[in-house]
Amino acid sequence: MKSYPEIAEAVAEVRERIAGAARRSGRKPEEILLVAATKTVPTERIQEAIRAGVGALGENRVQEAEEKIREIRDKVAWHLVGHLQTNKARKAVEVFDWFHAVDSLHLAQAVGKRARELGKAVPVLVEVNTSGEVTKYGLSPERAGEELERIASVEGLAVKGLMTVGSFGPMEEARACFRNLRRLRDEIARCAFPNVSMEHLSMGMTNDFEVAIEEGATMVRIGTAIFGARN
Repeated sequence: MKSYPEIAEAVAEVRERIAGAARRSGRKPEEILLVAATKTVPTERIQEAIRAGVGALGENRVQEAEEKIREIRDKVAWHLVGHLQTNKARKAVEVFDWFHAVDSLHLAQAVGKRARELGKAVPVLVEVNTSGEVTKYGLSPERAGEELERIASVEGLAVKGLMTVGSFGPMEEARACFRNLRRLRDEIARCAFPNVSMEHLSMGMTNDFEVAIEEGATMVRIGTAIFGARN
């Protein structure tokens, strides 16, 4: 089996950066979950990251994840971190352990229906478009609380927090996106909606995860900093 020592080194470096950002925000490094984003990454490189201690993998597409799961036998949690089309919800529930990007009641109902059929409750994060960029998915911050309450009423789901993608502009714009999500999380938490636990903020990728952690991220989705640039 070919080894990729650079991946283990990259994981260690990312963990050091996570720890530094956590300390700067007065938090413990273990409060932040590293989700390795593995879109288009070959399974042998993913397995190297698993051997380096990565226990959560993030995929964007159902079919790609399904193929990798057949090859990777290690016990890891599979997170759907990309946009999910409603017509693929049934299969996604069978494949993934976490859903980071639930952005509509319609999608939530499709996920919940299949979860009930399988006799499980799926942990989901509600996606919010904090940048206002039209190219991004997610609820508007103004509608998020109201829509989240409806999503949380769907049987088969357990709402665990919020997710966003930061602005691709200057870093201070990304910081503002993350700060706004944290504030929204705090507002929703005060509402004490049934079946809602605002314990997680999924925000931050390779280019901005340290800023995201400083602003309260509990999950960061990192691909390039671990596996290198995608082809």
